[in-house]
Amino acid sequence: MITVYGMRASGNCYKLQLLLDQLGRQYRWVDVDSAGGATRTPEFLALNPNGKVPLLALEDGRRLAESDAILCYLAEGTAFWPQDAWLRAQTLQWLFFEQYSHEPCIAVARFIRGWLPPEHPRQAEVPALIERGKAVLAVMEQHLAGREWFVGERYGIADIALYAYTHCAGDGGFDLRSFPNIQAWLTRVRAQPGHSPMQP
Repeated sequence: MITVYGMRASGNCYKLQLLLDQLGRQYRWVDVDSAGGATRTPEFLALNPNGKVPLLALEDGRRLAESDAILCYLAEGTAFWPQDAWLRAQTLQWLFFEQYSHEPCIAVARFIRGWLPPEHPRQAEVPALIERGKAVLAVMEQHLAGREWFVGERYGIADIALYAYTHCAGDGGFDLRSFPNIQAWLTRVRAQPGHSPMQP
């Protein structure tokens, strides 16, 4: 059985939970409080020297880090990962967008507002993060005009990767009411077979 080391409230970790539940695969989940420093212990650093979750461990001892790389691995050979080369490249495009444009604004604003005390100096970063995040959401809103999913005509890991932090963007101070295409897409994702909610 595969093992996932992760923090349940992390969107990057939630991606794996959602895909595995939708695939109907059995897995063992090991809770790691990354916000509390658990990924910086010698024991965890021996598993992942980069000191981050999620981390996937296979039965044979191999380990894989980085949430979107793990998504690609787990989705291989399934309907969540397209076989067509162009659709695969588009999927990777959105995975890179999620990590380099989306996550640094939306996830970071959520972390600051949800995990740091109100008097913490990083609270001053939130207004700028929200402005940058709105521009990112506008790209998604435009792309979803007239289409149901981010890549091709079926739900896949590009949707899962972007859903993870978008569906809880309100925690970071984002108002999704001005993004009707995103709201409709979120509803479609929640309606997919095997969908499981993010756990606190």
